[in-house]
Amino acid sequence: MKKVITYGTFDLLHQGHLNLLRRAKALGDELIVGVTNDNFDRERGKLNVRNNVLERVEAVKATGLADKIIIEDYVGQKIDDIQRYGVDIFAIGSDWEGKFDYLKEYCQVVYLPRTEGISSTMLRNQDKDIFEIGIVGTGRIAARFVPEAAFVDSVKVTSVYNPNASEADNFGERFSLEAFSGDFGEFLKGLDAIYIASPHLTHYEYAKEALHRGKHVLCEIPLTLDRGQAEELYGYAKEHSLILLEASKTAFCPAFNHIVTLIKSGVIGDVVDVQASISKMVEPPCRELDRDMAGGAVNEHASLTLLPAIKILGTDFTDLSFHSKVIDGVDVYTKVIVNYPFATASATLGIGVKTEGNLVISGTGGYVYVPAPWWLTSFFEVRYEDQRKNKKFFYSYEGDGLRYEIQEFVSMIMNGRTSSYKLSRKESCAIAGIIEKFNARQFYTELI
Repeated sequence: MKKVITYGTFDLLHQGHLNLLRRAKALGDELIVGVTNDNFDRERGKLNVRNNVLERVEAVKATGLADKIIIEDYVGQKIDDIQRYGVDIFAIGSDWEGKFDYLKEYCQVVYLPRTEGISSTMLRNQDKDIFEIGIVGTGRIAARFVPEAAFVDSVKVTSVYNPNASEADNFGERFSLEAFSGDFGEFLKGLDAIYIASPHLTHYEYAKEALHRGKHVLCEIPLTLDRGQAEELYGYAKEHSLILLEASKTAFCPAFNHIVTLIKSGVIGDVVDVQASISKMVEPPCRELDRDMAGGAVNEHASLTLLPAIKILGTDFTDLSFHSKVIDGVDVYTKVIVNYPFATASATLGIGVKTEGNLVISGTGGYVYVPAPWWLTSFFEVRYEDQRKNKKFFYSYEGDGLRYEIQEFVSMIMNGRTSSYKLSRKESCAIAGIIEKFNARQFYTELI
């Protein structure tokens, strides 16, 4: 039996894909098709893939041409697969001519004629809309958003809003955007979506008005400081088929997603403890130390630091406790303890106390160690009692990382997905609820 293998993203499966699969199938007796997974595509810079990996696998399966479908996860996997499955022929489109000659050491390499006049890129370009996005706020994060958006297909940042006219004008001039500082409604006209990067206490009102005017919303963390407000916004968005996404960039980066996937697949057994910490030193006067502007370690860092616990252990925790160092009414340090029936988690946050920013996830079979800064990670290690079994993982983390959340936001709009499995409505609301309990000073101990 002669085995043939081919690979592809197979996004928006079209006639060109069908022709390729038929030609590959005709070369032998069994056809194995490798479909790239979402993270691998992102690592290679393919941020505009329309269908997720499960949809793409189903599309290939529906052709009836593949005898076996596998997922391509990493660079170098083609050699491993050829040897693992005893492949005789590697087949790929002629647009890759010469690129895979290195595989001739392992099997025959055939470059198949491609179908002219059609490709996934052409299909995306034909039916895609350019989504015009306006930015609310002109601070550090807003300044990172504009260049990051340039890496995502179908996005155009067109305008900026700040109640302060001079700040809006300066930002607009810097990035060649139309500046608004008066009527927020005027700013929203003509936009498809907004990105909110304004101070915490303004998020709810800006998001609410934008949603009520039919705009999709990508909002910086924390979405709100109140669970009820978060649930209200998500409920309205879902009811009106709008996209509301909390811009927790860690939730969408490749390495963090792979950590969650590995742990849920059982590589370290049952998880019994999650420890995460983030801290930075700030000097007054600044928003982070201003009580009237929702300053403090919890309001500033909890959305990120609680993310691993909520993603890995879930939202059904049994009790909470907060232990804080407070100066002038602002917590400069807080440790949050979150208990579950089967596990515990802790989040250590500081804006005036410095600590190591590691993430450690402990299980009955091993643990995952992610060094500081884990929230921007491109590397982590799975460790065991037998150190010979330890395994290191490396993933790309491109630029400032905002491109991953922007890509997910645009993908949700294009595909009508009102919730993201990478950060669901339920998870976002649970984190908002924990922040709300802290600000109400429930389950709270002040460190003297």
